[in-house]
Amino acid sequence: MFKFIKKTWNPFVGCGWKCNYCWARRMAKRLPCKRCRSFIPHFHPERFKKIPKSGFVFVGDMGDLWWAAYISESAEYRWLLDDLLDLITETLRKSKNAHRRLAFFFETKAPEVYLHYWPFDEWDGYEVWASVTIETNRAELTRRFSKAPDPEKRFHDMYEFALNWPLTHISIEPIMDFDLDVVLDWVERIEPMKVSIGYDNYGHRLPEPPLSKTLELIRRLREIVPEVETKTLRRAWHEK
Repeated sequence: MFKFIKKTWNPFVGCGWKCNYCWARRMAKRLPCKRCRSFIPHFHPERFKKIPKSGFVFVGDMGDLWWAAYISESAEYRWLLDDLLDLITETLRKSKNAHRRLAFFFETKAPEVYLHYWPFDEWDGYEVWASVTIETNRAELTRRFSKAPDPEKRFHDMYEFALNWPLTHISIEPIMDFDLDVVLDWVERIEPMKVSIGYDNYGHRLPEPPLSKTLELIRRLREIVPEVETKTLRRAWHEK
């Protein structure tokens, strides 16, 4: 979890990217809901009533809320997503009127969907963050472990989105080997307010960069990003 997150809220659980290093899919196997245990993307409308009224809230950390919108033509899904976004808008307004600090945080590997669904006008003036996961710039690596869009597509879509929304975040986790100049160029063009970076925590033996290379990336990121959060930093498994 990111250090700046204070609360999580999961009105949606599941994902179809099938990343083999996913911690949420592993954790979901302990949940009572059958669909949660199988990690089939689905809403829990009964949780809409439990929306937090204050704090820094990660919406849907147990899945990718935007995944189904990326691939689905289901009218029911789109109706529920619209309902959820409307609820968040109303909660933001009430919190502001009550002088409570409230921020919402979203993350996806398909930022193209932000361009289609993000309520730009309704959320203007509120603290709502959009994050993208980019573990590496090398598509040949991500394709071995995930069905998510290639990193370069994620970059281009997030760059286009960030032109109209300033509160952005990039998660470089779990980090895989990368080309330093390319990653720095992508980050500099997106201009995120925060970047989080860290190694895999679950022993998946991903194609990791040497620690010295990651430390150089962090050093360079701190020259261009207001806040760089370091998470698990260690020697790559092949260096041990």
